[in-house]
Amino acid sequence: MAKELTVPEKLKQLYELQLVDSDIGGIEILKGELPMEVKDLEDEIAGLGTRVNRLMKDIDGVNFDIGKHETNINESNALIEKYNRQMDNVKNNREFDALSKELELQKLEIQLSEKKIRETKKVLEAKEETLKAAQARYEGKEKDLEIKKVELEKIQEKTILTEEKLIRKSERIRKKIEDRLLKAYDRVRATYRNRLGVVTVSRDSCGGCFNKIPPQLQMEIGNRKKIIACEHCGRVLVDDDILSVGKKVKVVAPPSEAEA
Repeated sequence: MAKELTVPEKLKQLYELQLVDSDIGGIEILKGELPMEVKDLEDEIAGLGTRVNRLMKDIDGVNFDIGKHETNINESNALIEKYNRQMDNVKNNREFDALSKELELQKLEIQLSEKKIRETKKVLEAKEETLKAAQARYEGKEKDLEIKKVELEKIQEKTILTEEKLIRKSERIRKKIEDRLLKAYDRVRATYRNRLGVVTVSRDSCGGCFNKIPPQLQMEIGNRKKIIACEHCGRVLVDDDILSVGKKVKVVAPPSEAEA
């Protein structure tokens, strides 16, 4: 059965974990908003890619419609030629009237198809302009993404070994801390932007929220008899010498009479 840790040992572990996690946070600050910016750009590029593909399909559909109208015109022209030839061989007014109606009908079909082509070409022009703008934006975002990735990679190259080492150290310390304290520590850290869950008393004040700590409470913190949290922010409070807990103090023997 593992030996039960003393309160000073628990406080030391919590503070050591805070120091390591703060160092990891420092690397994240160095990276800045780059990871988020890269993710946002990747999402935006994916959305633009979908939009470009949809516009290209729409343009294909519009061109197909124009092709259908042009085919209708060609078919109508062929019928007009046919009916004109038949007009040379009409035998009576009835046939003449029938052919005249067919000719008029095909001319109307041509006019209608030409109108639809004009209207459809306007739609095509608008979609092509939109596609051009979307493609330009897509290419611009890709260039931005490449720049951000290079910046992020340079920072990661400089910090990756240090960050991995710190993460492993944080994991080792976490395994030594009891779940109750660890959950409380993580909960408090998540509450604040500076991610501090354990702080020292500095200038008679909490190192996290800077509210004054009464002298009596400071004495209790220094005695390390129990885990004390700031009544204002909930952060665990430790004294400046907490890291010395458990360290062996080298005893220097007094000089002998002869040496004296």
